[in-house]
Amino acid sequence: MSTTIAELEERTAAAEAAAPAWRAASAGTRATWLRAAAEALDAHADELVPLADAETRLGETRLRGEVARTSGQLRLFAGVVEEGAYLEAIVDDADAAATPPRPELRRMLTGVGPVAVFSASNFPFAFSVAGGDTASALAAGNPVMVKAHSGHVRLSRRTAEIVTAALVAAGAPVGSLGLAEGREAGEALVRHPSVQAVGFTGSVSGGRALFDLAAGRPDPIPFYGELGSVNPVMLTAGAVAARGPALAEGLVGSFTLGVGQFCTKPGVVFVPRTAGFAELVAPRVAGAAGGHLLTDRITEAFPEGLAHLEADPSVTVVARGDVGGAGGSGGATPTVLATDAAAVAARPDTLLEECFGPVTLLVHYDGPEDLLAALRAVPGSLTATLHSEAGEEVTEVVAVLERRAGRLLFAGWPTGVAVTWSQHHGGPWPATTSLHTSVGATAIRRFLRPVVFQDAPAHLLPEVLRDEALAAIPHRRNGILRVPALRR
Repeated sequence: MSTTIAELEERTAAAEAAAPAWRAASAGTRATWLRAAAEALDAHADELVPLADAETRLGETRLRGEVARTSGQLRLFAGVVEEGAYLEAIVDDADAAATPPRPELRRMLTGVGPVAVFSASNFPFAFSVAGGDTASALAAGNPVMVKAHSGHVRLSRRTAEIVTAALVAAGAPVGSLGLAEGREAGEALVRHPSVQAVGFTGSVSGGRALFDLAAGRPDPIPFYGELGSVNPVMLTAGAVAARGPALAEGLVGSFTLGVGQFCTKPGVVFVPRTAGFAELVAPRVAGAAGGHLLTDRITEAFPEGLAHLEADPSVTVVARGDVGGAGGSGGATPTVLATDAAAVAARPDTLLEECFGPVTLLVHYDGPEDLLAALRAVPGSLTATLHSEAGEEVTEVVAVLERRAGRLLFAGWPTGVAVTWSQHHGGPWPATTSLHTSVGATAIRRFLRPVVFQDAPAHLLPEVLRDEALAAIPHRRNGILRVPALRR
């Protein structure tokens, strides 16, 4: 059932009415609200997990872990709010002797206002109604309107009910969290004058359309989209010689994880032509099971994307997985393809287009120049991974990968994103539409704006910018960074 425009107006009005209370709430109060939402999710996991599995078929183990990640994100942001550095509080005291004379200036970051969040298909908890975008927007002091994903509507409704009830019971205002359903409602949400920023995770085409809507408003607003990513992996000859079987095993496990529906799936792997890596991968893929994809749209797009890759004259099939394990009708079979670096450099638009599902492309290279030309053709990605051995010269490769991705891995595989203070989950276009992250503590920065108070009477300053409050948080005064003593 789609949300009507009248219903959307009512819910956005409630969000706008709730915004002043969220901005004005103290750190302790806002943290209490976030932790209440986390506790409610954990308390209802036994109800929510089966509901999510019925709609997504992701399995109980995966989904229970995702609930824990989601409640953990909310608790992380409660700590971010309490710590206070996210405010970037800065004071310059008045100085009549300065040239020119300086007034007193007090600067901080504050919430932008109601935020629209678009749920993702592949993480029905962690990137959905109460996921990282919602958690970071609430932590910044903004009510949230969530556009439910069509792949898990019933779960979205129930999650919204549970979290809304928990927030209100903890003292948050009505309108703190709203839900919208349907494509028309989603587009109207981006255009709505009450909405001041948008967080999105999804396809390049869908994200670009909404990005253009946000930019085309009479009052353009920021659109923080996570779109497409091929997540290049680079293997050196030394790495394959030293750890070839383990690397082949790791690649197959990574690109088939979640039936290849992770945004950090390694979609393209650069490997020396003479290393024999394809021969190591092939038998491991042959035994790998596929499965059902998340939505009808993804199910239809996967074979089309695979056929598009296979149609290139340079591409060969290395191996296909267990067809029977793909779940029969509607399932996706793991597939490894191969091409060469010259073809990638010549036709990146074809060979480096993301194919969402269990497929990866081996790119054989013959030497450093061959490799670097192909790497420079890789579009912006969330991650880039290097497997090499001590003594191998990879400095230039690292420099190229650093320009193409937001997170560089040295060994390991990119699937799996730690939710921490230092995490960055973003990258150059088309990975994301901005320089910001959607995972980790600094995701809060997307939903804040700076404001400066000049020569303001103390009683008219926000409480956090008054001297007694500043003493308790990291801040800069007259250019000097001041950090309060550790609180135990």
